[in-house]
Amino acid sequence: MAKLEIKIYPDPALRKKSRQVARVGDAERKLAYDMIETMRFANGVGLAAPQVGVSKRIIVVEDAESDSRIALTLINPKITHKKGKVKFCEGCLSLPGVSSDVVRPEFITVEALNLDGNTLKINADGLFARIIQHEADHLDGIMFIDKIGFLKRKKIIKQFGAKVCMKF
Repeated sequence: MAKLEIKIYPDPALRKKSRQVARVGDAERKLAYDMIETMRFANGVGLAAPQVGVSKRIIVVEDAESDSRIALTLINPKITHKKGKVKFCEGCLSLPGVSSDVVRPEFITVEALNLDGNTLKINADGLFARIIQHEADHLDGIMFIDKIGFLKRKKIIKQFGAKVCMKF
């Protein structure tokens, strides 16, 4: 396994929509293992393939509230159900040193493929649901700063030397 380079905002790879994985093979398994090693080395609890410059719909997550700390790989994850809303402070390995409160659904159901190519369905709540949602957003080029107020987002964007664009 190899530690991968985590892309830092405003790297363009972070804003691209990732491609579906047609078939789970050795390349996807190696990528997932390398992503887990990279995530743990960076003291993270989730990582998406675009964060390491790979345009595939693959995320790795760990339930930070569990004692087991078992990493889970979700390929082509799709959130099929959302319920409730809760605000919680988030950070991101691609935005080092930055955190902000983000409102997200408290309960989710996600369907995905595992490393064997089998379909799995997970009901998640609390921090684990938040981690899955945060990483799944990366697959569509969405970052947590897109979900916060304009003024705070503008301050963060300037901190990283990127241009602030207003969309109307």
